[in-house]
Amino acid sequence: MARQHRSWLRVLRWKFTKPSSKTIVIHHNNDTENARGLGITPISLEMSLSEEDLAAIKIQSVFRGHLARRAFRALRSLVKLQAVVRGVCVRRQARIALHCMNALVRLQVRVRARQLLNTAV
Repeated sequence: MARQHRSWLRVLRWKFTKPSSKTIVIHHNNDTENARGLGITPISLEMSLSEEDLAAIKIQSVFRGHLARRAFRALRSLVKLQAVVRGVCVRRQARIALHCMNALVRLQVRVRARQLLNTAV
């Protein structure tokens, strides 16, 4: 167990401490013509991130993915629960409908029997 933990930790460290010199460039060109008409220049932001920043970004993205999967799992179980509850409700409605139909049939049998007795006399 400890050996697996160490290898997992080694892989995690390797993923987050790989040497990199990444530069992020963000361009906002939403309606550049409209921006120029208003006298606003489009934004161009360039920044260099350190290894710690990149590691933090990776950790955050992994954690957000974990939260999204957990939320999806909860939602999926909620949908299953709703299906079960709806099935119970439908079965109850069917049982009530059959009970009402049975009562109507019994009433119809009584009326028929009474009509037959009245015509026989």
